[in-house]
Amino acid sequence: MSLSTLSHTTHTPQPAATATAAPAASAVGVTKRYGAGEATVAALDDVSVELGRGRFTAIMGPSGSGKSTLLHVLAGLDRPTSGEVYLGDTEITRLNDKRLTMLRRDRIGFIFQSFNLLPTLTAAENIVLPMRIAGRKPDPDWVASIVDTVGLAGRLEHRPAQLSGGQQQRVAAARALASRPEIVFADEPTGALDSRSGTELLRFLRTAVDELGQTVVMVTHDASAAAYADRVLFLADGHIVDEMHDPTAEDVLDYMKNLGA
Repeated sequence: MSLSTLSHTTHTPQPAATATAAPAASAVGVTKRYGAGEATVAALDDVSVELGRGRFTAIMGPSGSGKSTLLHVLAGLDRPTSGEVYLGDTEITRLNDKRLTMLRRDRIGFIFQSFNLLPTLTAAENIVLPMRIAGRKPDPDWVASIVDTVGLAGRLEHRPAQLSGGQQQRVAAARALASRPEIVFADEPTGALDSRSGTELLRFLRTAVDELGQTVVMVTHDASAAAYADRVLFLADGHIVDEMHDPTAEDVLDYMKNLGA
């Protein structure tokens, strides 16, 4: 399948989220423990947080602070030991495995360090593959807007081996947004990229929020990456200890030094 005929289609920006809009995702009193008895470790300890719609949120903290665990619990990839997690108004904590899988498929996008592209498919085919598997027809105008935003119009017929690492990650990012998810979770998405490719991906995520109305939540250890976000949550020892709005790389780096990262 080719998306090349769609690459020049323009998109209509979605309206910005209002202050009264329900959060895209939230956690209420979430605790996540691993192990048993004296070996129990609390990766998250009574965490409550709301993530606004149409916003870019970064999650940071020292190694072992619980940042990836928080992202996985919010995304329905892991279940909390106690507490409640919501996607919009839907409590996902008590969903059975089948319903949770369907919810992740239909309402959430994921970007990981590993690109997870199928080597035998073109970039265009990889972008729409999850929707094809789910039996859903891609919205050509929306997919075209994603392709245009991510800057892949000239590479759609290339297979992953013919793409640079940065281009492969942008295909993965386009795939995450192609189904118009309510929220995109990104776990260290620039970790396997060089500086230039990482910057390109972060600019794409920023543009997806500003121009497409997307909601993005990203775990990162990089202060420069966090500076692309609207809001940074800082974790330490399983707790959210602080947050920063409209961050700069310098301010984030200074805070992380004091946090012991």
